[in-house]
Amino acid sequence: MPNSPPDVGTTAATATCDDNPGAGGRTTSVLPDVLATTSCFPCLVAAKQASVHGHIVHNWKARWFVLRQNTLLYYKLEGGRKVNPPKGQILLDGCTITCPCLEYENRPLLIKLKTRTSTEYFLEACSREDRDAWAFEITGAIHAGQPGKVQQLHIQRNSFKLPPHISLHRIVDKMHDSGSGIRPSPNLEQGSTYKKTFNGSSLVDWLISNGFAANRLEAVTLASMLLEENFLSPVGARSMGAVRSGDLAEQFLDDSTALYTFAESYKKKISLREDINLSTMELSGTVIKQGYLAKQGHKRKNWKVRRFVLRKEPAFLHYYDPSKEENRPVGGFSLRGSLVSALEDNGVPTGVKGNVQGNLFKVITKDDTHYYIQASSKAERAEWIEAIKKLT
Repeated sequence: MPNSPPDVGTTAATATCDDNPGAGGRTTSVLPDVLATTSCFPCLVAAKQASVHGHIVHNWKARWFVLRQNTLLYYKLEGGRKVNPPKGQILLDGCTITCPCLEYENRPLLIKLKTRTSTEYFLEACSREDRDAWAFEITGAIHAGQPGKVQQLHIQRNSFKLPPHISLHRIVDKMHDSGSGIRPSPNLEQGSTYKKTFNGSSLVDWLISNGFAANRLEAVTLASMLLEENFLSPVGARSMGAVRSGDLAEQFLDDSTALYTFAESYKKKISLREDINLSTMELSGTVIKQGYLAKQGHKRKNWKVRRFVLRKEPAFLHYYDPSKEENRPVGGFSLRGSLVSALEDNGVPTGVKGNVQGNLFKVITKDDTHYYIQASSKAERAEWIEAIKKLT
């Protein structure tokens, strides 16, 4: 790696492409290969060695990038050191940023910047982590004059809220599009070649780029739902191991070494479109509480342990069978218009059968279906009742 320039606290190597504005020529596209880290200097946000791709000279050359408060500078390199003055600059005021940018099929790690004058620049990182770090810092610089927007970006980076009426079928149909969809290809894992596969990180990039998710956390949640509904299949030890051991939030891996493919049953799913949309809507809410509780069955009246998941927006309570490998609800109901209350511990309440240990509560749905649920302690019962009441 080249030596750090004297005015940079922390640096990283990347690749860029040279520009040739000329008389009346167009300014360059920029393409860095690696992302920079934040500098300790007040006016220097990030710096890195990168490569730039010119509109006229279509080749890629190493460049050193420095991100300041509202400008992205890039320098030529000689002997591993940057050469002053800057080769060019990108004014970030009024810029729009696209990340990930999938306009170049053979360059999956791009950031696209479009200036106020509609000049486009492309930045390429050497890793997904570097690309996302650069994009995050550049986005912060673009909105530096809007403190509220910057705070919102920091919150959004680690939060998610899926649309209430998302259609998995629409996503999968788009994934199969010959022009803009996911393109499976041979991939190697642990010495074995798997045909017609794609990796987890590329699918996450695709979901964000096509507007189905706002960030990687949302995209991973969507991809996990695609797995759960058997639209996708894991391929290889890495992804198959995650499906066996993880819960819904951990089934899908945002990883370039985890492989997936389209499930053979995709076409059979078309007839189930309405059911899938309903299931997707129910599961799209934010999880606010989950844990194991005992539930009485409606037919045999026996008690079984289930993993309950409480979601809001929309408000649903789902329960899962922990003995089954597939991580999908075996039941659930809407909490809108429901009633929830604790049941007395002195004696067995009407409607309850079997070996009851106390700590019971009951949920009556809007359509008058009664659910009897047992917690492990009075404190746990109180927590569940309080959480459910807020959503009824």
